[in-house]
Amino acid sequence: MHQQILIVEDEPKLAALLADYLLQAGFQPVCLGNGLEVIPWLHSHGAVLVLLDLMLPGRDGLEVCREIRGFSAVPIIMVTARVEEVDRLLGLELGADDYICKPFSPREVVARVKAVLRRTVEQPQVEELGLKLDNERYRATWNNRDLELTAVEYNLLQILVDHPGKLFSRGQLMDRIYPDQRVVSDRTIDSHIKKLRKKLHLAAPSYELIHSLYGVGYKFEFPDHRP
Repeated sequence: MHQQILIVEDEPKLAALLADYLLQAGFQPVCLGNGLEVIPWLHSHGAVLVLLDLMLPGRDGLEVCREIRGFSAVPIIMVTARVEEVDRLLGLELGADDYICKPFSPREVVARVKAVLRRTVEQPQVEELGLKLDNERYRATWNNRDLELTAVEYNLLQILVDHPGKLFSRGQLMDRIYPDQRVVSDRTIDSHIKKLRKKLHLAAPSYELIHSLYGVGYKFEFPDHRP
C-alpha cells in the first residue's frame, strides 16, 4: 500500500514537480491549492504526512497547521518563502515537524519527508510489542485490537511513543495537545493519561508502558521483557 502524502501548494507547477518526485520515491501524492480544502480532505481521506505551504489562498498555512493539531498527530512539514526566524519558530511551536524554505531542491524535500516519517511513523520496536499507531486513521491497536482512543489520547500516546525515555512535563504536553493555548489545568492532562493507561492495561495487562515521575510529568518506556 502506498503512503499518501498531501501537498498543499498554490503554485501548480511546483506542486506538480513535488508530486512527480514523491511518486518516483514510492509515495502517493495528492495536491490541494487552497487552505480551506485541507481540513475536510484530511477528515475524509487521511495522510501519512502533510507538506503545507505557508502562504495560501483561503486560509493561512499556520491557521491550517493549528487546526490539524487539534485532531491529528499527522507529521507536518511547513514549506514557505518566508525566512524570518519568527515564522520558523511559530511554525514549529504550532506543531510542525520540520520546516523547508524556498527555493529548495525537490530531492531535499523527498529526503526530509523520509526522515520525518522515520522519526514519527516507522516504529519497529513499538510494533514488536504489539502496539501499532495508524496516523492515516488516527487509530491505535494492540495485537490488532482497537484501543478506541479519543483524539487527545491518541495524540498523547503518539508524542510519548515518538520519544521513548523522554520525560515530558504537563506543561509541555499541554502545549502540544492544545496548540491554540486554551486554558486547561494540569489535572486535565492527568485525567487523559489515566484513561490512556487504563485502555493500554486492558489490552496488555502485563506491561506498564507509561511511567510518571511525581510532580514532574510522564514518559514512555519499553518493558524489559518483550514477546
